[in-house]
Amino acid sequence: MVLFAHGSGSSRHSPRNLQVAGQLQGAGYATLLIDLLTEAEERVDAVTRALRFDVRLLSVRLTDVADGLAGRVGSSGVPLAVFGASTGAAAALITAAERPDLVDAVISRGGRPDLAGSDLARVRAPTLLVVGGLDRQVLELNRQAAARLGAPHEVVVIPGATHLFPEEGALEQVVDHSVRWLDRWLPVPRRSG
Repeated sequence: MVLFAHGSGSSRHSPRNLQVAGQLQGAGYATLLIDLLTEAEERVDAVTRALRFDVRLLSVRLTDVADGLAGRVGSSGVPLAVFGASTGAAAALITAAERPDLVDAVISRGGRPDLAGSDLARVRAPTLLVVGGLDRQVLELNRQAAARLGAPHEVVVIPGATHLFPEEGALEQVVDHSVRWLDRWLPVPRRSG
């Protein structure tokens, strides 16, 4: 199961999130896309832009969803990866730090792992950080965060890609790297379709 945590004004209806989730499903992984803010909070955030950077709030809600998945009948033993974009990456890493026995892998797409702060050192789940090569500031923040991670990790740079990966083939490269990461760290039989 891959649990998506988006951020920075995105939603579970984002074409990028839907494309990545669809391609992960095609590779045999179940996906769950959720909104970490309520509709009312989204309206406030559209004006203030404050809640999207409240990674503690986002991580508490993401952790609650992860706990709920773990408690569902028939889901025990199913490996869980969290996939964060933008500030959702920090929430994913904090959830991984809070639930080391639950979160088996973390993937960040154009994320802000630096916002996880001191929790980075507590992460035990193997972590993939995927960043656009032309997203220089975020790339540097990812490299700094990677140096603080307490888990196996890799920073993958997609050449010629910007922050949202709108360039032709960029999201496909994100998916390719993500599938390889999941296949490496979640080596369990998967059902297709």
